[in-house]
Amino acid sequence: MSDMTSTADAPRSPGRPRSVRADEAIIEAALDLLAEGSSIEMLSIEAIAARAGVGKATIYRRWSGKDALLLDALRRLKGILPQPAGHSVRDDLVLLVGAVGHNIDPRAAKIMPCLVPEVNRSPDHFQLYQNIIEPRRKLMREVLRGGVRDGELRADLDIELTMALLTGPMLIQRMLRWHPELDDRILPERIVDGVLDGIRAR
Repeated sequence: MSDMTSTADAPRSPGRPRSVRADEAIIEAALDLLAEGSSIEMLSIEAIAARAGVGKATIYRRWSGKDALLLDALRRLKGILPQPAGHSVRDDLVLLVGAVGHNIDPRAAKIMPCLVPEVNRSPDHFQLYQNIIEPRRKLMREVLRGGVRDGELRADLDIELTMALLTGPMLIQRMLRWHPELDDRILPERIVDGVLDGIRAR
């Protein structure tokens, strides 16, 4: 996996307009194949093209390769990035923690758990995963840094560790149903309140 940057949104030279319908068909085909059990390693441009009903050249006109296509496809599973309002560190963190492991596409329940062993086996797949989640980490990082800057959170706060404390419980609960009696609807608030008890400025 040499190319981890999506080219789907790159500026295009003048010429024939790109078909949005083809874009959607290609993304959907990649997700369907992953949900049906294809691994990232085994998934091929040929298979995606056949499922989408397009030629390989159509895919390569939109993405530089499989890596860039998969980056866009897996981002689709995550949905739109949440947008913190900035009025309250607690409320912003509850919003972001609530988005951890929450996927709007039902195929995610089959795809995301299967990515874990591939991410652990392959440095390239690990980097693909990092590229998917880094924008979400960046949002949480900004909220925490804002809390430190405003004096609401401890000045010596370890930002990266705090993010792990906030996201870890939510992720394991949603991916593995680690404790079936925990209520997902209020769990983000409980996690944030528990962590805030330890990181608020005194």
